[in-house]
Amino acid sequence: MPDTLNIFGTYRLRCMVAWQQGLTLFFSLLVEALPFLLLGVLFSSLLLLWVDPERLLQVLPRHPLAGAVAGAVLGCLLPVCECGNVPVARRLLTQGMPASVAVGFLLGAPTINPIVIWSTWVAFRDQPLMVWGRVLLTLAVAVVVGWVFSVQRDLRPFLQPAVAQAMAVPALQQPQREPALVGVQTGTFWAVAGGKTVPLSASGWQASRLLSRRGRWQLVWVNVLTELRELGGVLILGTAVAAAIQVLTPREVILGLGQGPVTSVVAMLVLGTVVSICSTVDAFFALSFAGSFTTGALLAFLVFGPMVDLKGVSLLLTVFRPRAVLYLFLLAASLTFVLTLAMNLYL
Repeated sequence: MPDTLNIFGTYRLRCMVAWQQGLTLFFSLLVEALPFLLLGVLFSSLLLLWVDPERLLQVLPRHPLAGAVAGAVLGCLLPVCECGNVPVARRLLTQGMPASVAVGFLLGAPTINPIVIWSTWVAFRDQPLMVWGRVLLTLAVAVVVGWVFSVQRDLRPFLQPAVAQAMAVPALQQPQREPALVGVQTGTFWAVAGGKTVPLSASGWQASRLLSRRGRWQLVWVNVLTELRELGGVLILGTAVAAAIQVLTPREVILGLGQGPVTSVVAMLVLGTVVSICSTVDAFFALSFAGSFTTGALLAFLVFGPMVDLKGVSLLLTVFRPRAVLYLFLLAASLTFVLTLAMNLYL
């Protein structure tokens, strides 16, 4: 009987420790991600009202490959991490941007922005290959995946119904007086103007010209609250899953694969998907593995992690259907694996 009690006590203690570790990881990931989600939602709302889609379309390249490059480097102007790029990419899609631009931004912005480049340089100051390799490999993967998605001329079958509907809403008709904001659904405002209810989704910039300055900021505020309510709940769920897997996954299994040119890359791709660390600080996490993993494996973590992790997948599913997220995941993982494996073998 005493042995049974001891075994039960040990098991209970381990469960309590795992529960505490899980809660700590959950809240740390959530606190780390929420400010960047808020930043992305704010950028999304400003794009809705102050960016003319027609003028932006004239500036962006029309060629799919050039559009993917433009979308990938757009993160230099809109520095958001993987928690904030989803609402911005969704806004780009609903405003009529080509798929190559939106997907290129979605994959490239979390890494190709001044904040992440600076943090990577601070972490690997004596290894410039890590800094330049991260930027160039991310650019290559984002451009190729964006180019592949541009083959689908009508992206709406790959989008969630609410996003596809927002893309299909016709232009706003001129009302006789300033509309009054009465309600909001995903990416779409409904206003009362001249006794009629009209949608303000695909032409938010046109609608903003009909509002006073106070009305514009009211529209921004309502959109921020709406997207935070929608994306925040999904982020909490994705963060909980990521924390649970980190606690339950034996680290020894992954760390034991660190020296092989192939197994090290695979291990770091898995780790980048599971750990779900924000791209602004993940370089310091990768630095702790510098002595036990190959250079290509570290770059696989730094390139693929910000693109598709468990926390980000939950947000991606608010924009794309599951099969599109699966395509994106497989394409990005395959390209990252091939490029980083080549670095292990030839550098």
